Amino acid sequence: MTGLVIDKLSMRFDLPGGGAVQALQNVSLDLKQGELLSVLGPSGCGKTTLLNIVAGFLAQTEGEVRLNGKPVHGPDAQRGMVFQQGALFEWMSVRENVSFGPDMKGTPKAESRKTVDHLLDVVGLRDFKDKMVYELSGGMQQRVALARCLANDPDVILMDEPLGALDALTREKMQSLVLKLWKETGKTIILITHSVEEALLLGERLVVMAPRPGRIHKEYRLPFADLGVGADLREVKKHPDYAPTREEILNMIWNMEEEIMGRSEESV
Repeated sequence: MTGLVIDKLSMRFDLPGGGAVQALQNVSLDLKQGELLSVLGPSGCGKTTLLNIVAGFLAQTEGEVRLNGKPVHGPDAQRGMVFQQGALFEWMSVRENVSFGPDMKGTPKAESRKTVDHLLDVVGLRDFKDKMVYELSGGMQQRVALARCLANDPDVILMDEPLGALDALTREKMQSLVLKLWKETGKTIILITHSVEEALLLGERLVVMAPRPGRIHKEYRLPFADLGVGADLREVKKHPDYAPTREEILNMIWNMEEEIMGRSEESV
């Protein structure tokens, strides 16, 4: 069986002074190979915790994560991670960063160079491959991070606010690139974001999580990601269903935030 299954996942953090925080409770998702899922929710709803469990960085309290029918225990090359900040090796060139994974796996140099050159072409960095990472802009560094992730040929790409630190124009260009890579590679992608617009544009499936304990509040299946591949994303936003769906989700998250604030005030 191909795909990613998140089965009745729960996560509890025990506090040093006693007590515990239930970060996730009974979260279940079934992603077929090649699906693009965006995850939204108010602060503290467990989005990043969920992603870190799928990545293998955290061990859940209950439930199971399975990839292609096999339980996930710890990190491995089948699941690639792209962080908000590129987490790149600044003392290495662009080419060296992207070839790091294949080099660690012992890929022959000629094969690795061919793969790296192709990926740098795909992300638009062919003319920058010999530059040092610190010489690049934030958007270009995130392109390197995407290429480095793809160089390991993972089945699943996990993205934790990968475009959050970029300016509006660069972010829009990177959103188009993510859609392009999704369609061209057929990878399964899970994208965590705080931006409702970004979640709508990049998620063919979108889940809104409710806060503590983190759980799935509502799921949408949307046409905008497919419409956005190779298209002007500003034109996609003119789709008649786009604005109503955005307002519905904004109101949903706003009400959750209001509820959280109310709880905080009552506890003071």
